[in-house]
Amino acid sequence: MPFTPFHFGPGVAIHSVAPKRVSFLAFCVANVLIDVEPLYYMLTDSMPLHRFFHTAIGATLVAIATVLLFAAYRWFTESTWMPDIFERRTPEFSAVVAGAVLGTYSHILLDSMMHSDAHPFAPFSDANPLLNLVSYDALHWACAISGILGIAVLAIRRFILRKHEA
Repeated sequence: MPFTPFHFGPGVAIHSVAPKRVSFLAFCVANVLIDVEPLYYMLTDSMPLHRFFHTAIGATLVAIATVLLFAAYRWFTESTWMPDIFERRTPEFSAVVAGAVLGTYSHILLDSMMHSDAHPFAPFSDANPLLNLVSYDALHWACAISGILGIAVLAIRRFILRKHEA
């Protein structure tokens, strides 16, 4: 993906199907954390751009870091005077884990389909059987359409809930 927001489309779709079981915020945080790696290499003009965090092992560590960030945030807001910007609506632990895991692994899956410097199975293999599995256009459209459909499902759910509350 040329930049992280394309990755959010599948996240919205997944979250819309199971909003209480998958944290969209954790999904997004995990995606952004993974893309810090290629951003750093772009800024330092170093190749390849997709390295350790774009592997299964690296993505697992990013998922763990994401979960730990959410746990630290929850602990910090509960044990200090600092305000909770999410108003104590932080997602359940299991939803954060699901969002972080789905976010990281979907990220390396999508990037492996379009970036020749991504090696998702490293250090065990430099092979990338996912590369060019689908065209760039098809991949971008799939991400965009899944995001639009996910937003539509969330909007319909919200509309139905409001109607039932009235």
